[in-house]
Amino acid sequence: MSIHFSKIIKAGDRNREFNFNRTNRANVQYNVNVPDERGNRIFFTMYQEAGVWKIAPDILPAWITAIEEELGRAIDEENKAEVERESRLR
Repeated sequence: MSIHFSKIIKAGDRNREFNFNRTNRANVQYNVNVPDERGNRIFFTMYQEAGVWKIAPDILPAWITAIEEELGRAIDEENKAEVERESRLR
């Protein structure tokens, strides 16, 4: 499975590049980072609970928390694509 990937997602009023880094083999936790308007990186963790991706409690800008569901879909899409890539290699 892929250890890290990036995805451009519209957050707030602009497209932003979110970087995802899997932190364990079970695919249930990712560290995510994204630059703010000044170029400073914002770091947060996403975890899977009952099949739904959640942002770990933290103080984050509203433009991140508002797209929690879309960030979860990006993780699910990448995991599915990785499984398909691995099955083609077999």
